[in-house]
Amino acid sequence: MAEPEQPDEKPSKKGRLPLILGLLGALVLGGGGFYAIWSGLLFGHAAGAEAETASPLPDIGFVPIPPAVISLPQGSSSSHLRFAAQLEVEATELDAVTLILPRIQDVLNSYLRAVSVAELQDPSTLVRIRAHLLRRIQLVAGDGRVRDLLVTEFVLN
Repeated sequence: MAEPEQPDEKPSKKGRLPLILGLLGALVLGGGGFYAIWSGLLFGHAAGAEAETASPLPDIGFVPIPPAVISLPQGSSSSHLRFAAQLEVEATELDAVTLILPRIQDVLNSYLRAVSVAELQDPSTLVRIRAHLLRRIQLVAGDGRVRDLLVTEFVLN
C-alpha cells in the first residue's frame, strides 16, 4: 500500500507576493494622492488658502423687524401666523431704514393678512411671500436701501 503524500505545511511565498505588492502600491498611491491635494498640486489651492482668498464682506447691517402675529380666519387648522424678519441694508442706510420701520411693518401686516390660509400652509409659499414682501419693502424704503429680507420666523399655530 502506497503512503499518501503529505501536503507542505508552509504556504507558498509566491501566493503572498502579489497581495503584499498590491497593498504597498495602494499605500503609496493613497499617500501621493493625499499629498497632491493637500499641497495644492491638484485643484489649485493649498490647505488654508480659502481664508486668504476670501473676499471681504460688504459693509452691511441688519434692521430687525419686530415679530408680527397675524390672526387667521376661524375654521382654519391654524389660528395665528407668527412672522419675524430682518432687513439687510447698506451700513450707511441703517438709520434711514430704521426711521421708516413703522411703514415697513404696515406693508408687511397688510400683505400677510391678504394671503390665504391655504397658501400659508403650502411649503413652497415662503419663497414667494418673501419675494413679494421684499419688493414692497424696497418700494417703501426707496431704491438701493434694502438689499434683502431674511425671514427668521414663519410659524403657523
